[in-house]
Amino acid sequence: MKKGIVFLIVFLMVISFPICGYAKGRRKFIWTLPGNMRIMPELHRAMLLCTRRKKNRKDIVIAVNAGHGTKGGSSVKTLCHPDGSAKVTGGTTAAGSVKAVAVSDGMAFRDGTAERDVTLRMARILKKKLLAEGYDVLMVRDGKDAQLDNVARTVICNNVADCHIALHWDSDGLSYDKGCFYASVPEKLKKMRPVASYWEEHDALGKSLIKGLRSQKIKINGTGATEIDLTQTSYSTIPSVDIELGNQCSDHSDRKLQKLADGLVQGINKYVKTSYSCSTVKQPVRLKMEVTYGNMVL
Repeated sequence: MKKGIVFLIVFLMVISFPICGYAKGRRKFIWTLPGNMRIMPELHRAMLLCTRRKKNRKDIVIAVNAGHGTKGGSSVKTLCHPDGSAKVTGGTTAAGSVKAVAVSDGMAFRDGTAERDVTLRMARILKKKLLAEGYDVLMVRDGKDAQLDNVARTVICNNVADCHIALHWDSDGLSYDKGCFYASVPEKLKKMRPVASYWEEHDALGKSLIKGLRSQKIKINGTGATEIDLTQTSYSTIPSVDIELGNQCSDHSDRKLQKLADGLVQGINKYVKTSYSCSTVKQPVRLKMEVTYGNMVL
């Protein structure tokens, strides 16, 4: 059983090399196997959803994760943290919980539109704009139902992309649009692995996205950051952010989504400009792979 799983992971890695390329040689391949992931039958298909820009490529892969959209995801649970520790802030899952809903159903806007449908529209708009800017784009979900839990989504992004942006709208029960913010890493998690090595990059990416949205005169909630303990950032080994683009009272017309996408692209450009050297061509890098199976590293 164990050998079969390892073979599958190695096989997926090999076939994915020519699809997207791999970023910067700054990180290792880290595959968290069953025991953490619970919904992953589309693991291979999702890795193939990376679109490459043919001309003027930056050779940088942006993972666009349309939040929610996993049928049956709310009836399955995964570990909140790789080390099995308890969640430190509340949200969809209460603080103190060791396991979280694999993928929540999301909320409904006040006009009845499902959040999962809006995040998918947003992702498709953002994809087109990123391709026009010269980025490669990994669409983690590009349909109504992606059978990938939040851990699986994050693992795919870790291994295929340079950064991971999850798109959401907040379900806060307010009667007004409070504006956008990103989920920053809580202080209590900043010493946990792998968060300790990456939280500063998560924060830098989040701040850049907020600056980009501000440049489009998009409403921002407070400072633009709210500490939330997320499965996504707990498992991420690349710069990774959950960006909340408003709440259930927000305008989600195509015109507004276009404006939000423009702001996100500006934010991504700001982050890339300060974090990467786009004038140099990346050379193929042989990366180390760690396969975690229970408490063993293979």
